[in-house]
Order: sequence, then C-alpha cells, then structure tokens
Amino acid sequence: MPRLPKLPAPPLPAALKAPPARPGEEDGRLGPIEDAKQAGITIVDWVDERTSLSGVGRWLLFRKVPKGTNWFYTLGSATLFAFLSQAVTGVFLAMYYRPDPAGGAYESIRHVTNEVFLGQFVRGMHKWGSSVMVVLVFLHMGRTFLFGAYKYPRELNWVIGVVLLVLTLVMAFTGYLLPFDQRAYWATIVGVNINGTGPLLGPYLSDFLRGGGEFGATTLSRFYSIHMLLVPGLIIALIGAHLYLVTKLGTTAPPWEKAENSADLREAKA
Repeated sequence: MPRLPKLPAPPLPAALKAPPARPGEEDGRLGPIEDAKQAGITIVDWVDERTSLSGVGRWLLFRKVPKGTNWFYTLGSATLFAFLSQAVTGVFLAMYYRPDPAGGAYESIRHVTNEVFLGQFVRGMHKWGSSVMVVLVFLHMGRTFLFGAYKYPRELNWVIGVVLLVLTLVMAFTGYLLPFDQRAYWATIVGVNINGTGPLLGPYLSDFLRGGGEFGATTLSRFYSIHMLLVPGLIIALIGAHLYLVTKLGTTAPPWEKAENSADLREAKA
C-alpha cells in the first residue's frame, strides 16, 4: 500500500518564534535554562497581548513618589502583608476546624496544634499575626493622620481606612471565640455584653452576635461565618478600592517637606 506524502507543518506565528540570536551566542543555540526563560517570556507576552495587564501593572508600580518618602510609608504595605499572611494561614486552619461547641471546635484546635505537621507553627502565625495586624493598622492610621494625608482630595480614602480598621477589630473579636475554650468563651460573653450597652443598636447587635438569647451552637457558627466569609470579603473589596485611590491620587509628602517655589511657578501664579 503506497504511503501518503507527509505534509509540512504549518508555519509558526511570528509572536511564538524565538528572537534572533544575540551577538556572541554560538550559532544562535540556547541552553535549557535560556529556553525555559524564553518560553516563560513567550507565555507572558501571549497573555498580555490578550489582556493588556502590563499597562495596569505599569500604572500601579511605576509612579512618582514625593520627596522625603521614608520607612513610615511602608506601614500600609506591611499591613497588607499581615492580612495576606492571615488569609493563607486561616485557609489551612479552616481545613481542620469544626465549628462544633460540643467539643468539636476545641478538639480540632488541639489536633492541629499537637498532631498536624507544622500545625502549631501555622496556628502560631495566625494567632500572633492577628495582633501584629491590629498594631500595624493603628500605626498606619496614626501616620496618615499625623502626615495630614486625610485631607483633600483623599477624604474618601481616609473613610475607607477607618472602615478597614473597624473590620480588622471585628476579625480579631470573632476569631477569639473559635478555639472555644474557657478563656475564649467568657471573654466573648464580656465583649458581647459590652456591645449590648451601646445606644439604640446595642441590644440588637448583641442578639445578632449571639444568634439568640444565649450562647450556643448558633453563636459559634455565626462567629465562624463572619470571621471566615463576611469580613474577609469586605476587607478584600475595600483594600482594592484603597489601593486604587492611593495609586490614582498619589501619596502625600511629609509635613516637613516644603513645596518648591521656583520661578516658573511664580510666573504661573502671576
């Protein structure tokens, strides 16, 4: 039986062709590491051609900063890193946690701490990371206030930051009950009772947090859902809006830096 002729392969698109050899390269042949790098660059270019994400990246990362920017301006980034750490460690803890007040919650925490590989380390990062995040949020808000970064046109960003501060405290409060030991149980009762003393909405807020008139299974499930689903979703959305406004409006120069009063500016004012 005669064999069919082999058809030539279709030509490779220009975007996927390897670039011309650089001066000094032997016969234009690259090693495996260079081939892997080139493959990664090709894939990134392919995605960027269809999404144009490089423009967004340049808009976010390559921007001017005021003179005098120092380490105080890294408190916001440090807070964001603390939140990401909390999110990652929280996901791992949620894989083992059981919101059952009849021993399941406490037993799952004990199991993670004593038996799961690196469980104590992950739980420690989540436990102490919550305190670190609260401290960083307050420091970041203090720096913003002292540097006058809440003034026009950044008022909306200041409001978003205040809401993020409140949500961070809500995260810390709802997460404190989840181990469901004696200390967490009674401390949460005190906290909910304090909320109940607020004017007008206080009693309704206490009933909402308890899920009824008394602490029980509904209370733990409600705290768990607020801690894992509701508040993190709000924080992620508000962080996105916060970063967008920071990039759009820019950062404020330190109060001890004076604006340049050059001759061109004097002529423009005249």
